[in-house]
Amino acid sequence: MRTVVEEEGDKKMNSILLAFIGTMITFLATVIGSAFVFFFRNGISPFYQRICLGFAAGVMIAASVWSLLIPAIEMAEEQGEIGWIPAAGGFILGGLFIYILDKILPHLHLMSGLTEGPSTELKKSTLLFLAVTLHNIPEGLAVGLSFALAAREGDSLSLSAALVLAIGIGLQNLPEGAAISLPLRKQGVSTQKAFAFGALSGIVEPISGVLGAILVGSIISIMPWFLAFAAGAMIYVVVEELIPEAQLGEHSDSGTLGVMIGFLIMMILDIALG
Repeated sequence: MRTVVEEEGDKKMNSILLAFIGTMITFLATVIGSAFVFFFRNGISPFYQRICLGFAAGVMIAASVWSLLIPAIEMAEEQGEIGWIPAAGGFILGGLFIYILDKILPHLHLMSGLTEGPSTELKKSTLLFLAVTLHNIPEGLAVGLSFALAAREGDSLSLSAALVLAIGIGLQNLPEGAAISLPLRKQGVSTQKAFAFGALSGIVEPISGVLGAILVGSIISIMPWFLAFAAGAMIYVVVEELIPEAQLGEHSDSGTLGVMIGFLIMMILDIALG
């Protein structure tokens, strides 16, 4: 006869394992996107870069609502709490977390070429790598938490919702990986090194996803706070980085179109499959 402690331990291990598997899906998408450097050595035009940035923003906005905030509210209410309190509190904390990282971590904006954070002598390639790594932290946390929640609840619906989120984040990671490797190649970095930089920028996703699963594994009551935390962090990245970058240039409507497409695809995936 299995004890409650043993069953709880199994749930925790399953949640960590599923979080790792889910975030590896998104990491591999970044690796595939970075591999574009072997086929498009002259890079892609700013027009398509704006579409890609907008697409990523649209996916992250939709994922924040349907995959994170709504489940956070529903889960809090099931636990007997007032649903909006952990949703709002976690959302604010997630935004503050990325705000702090944004101020202490030097990084480079892709389209404008402007540096942000403390002054540094780091190369542009390193600053660009740090910028995308910063974006990937909340994405990995979101996917990891969704799979951890699916493992805890043990139903196919939750697992489907987690897979949908992983697919959505993976889709926007394809151009995100290319957004590092292709500009680096144009700056004179070797093809292999540009690919490595792009691929490694996504490694933070499995790390943040597994850490999130470990943290909530012992105290399931804080799961709504963590889901909302990931949503707040993603929305901060969208508003601070992605949308402004997608609106640069004469044809800024391409960035807007990208946002609309990304939001629509993620919304359909989440409602139809999640």
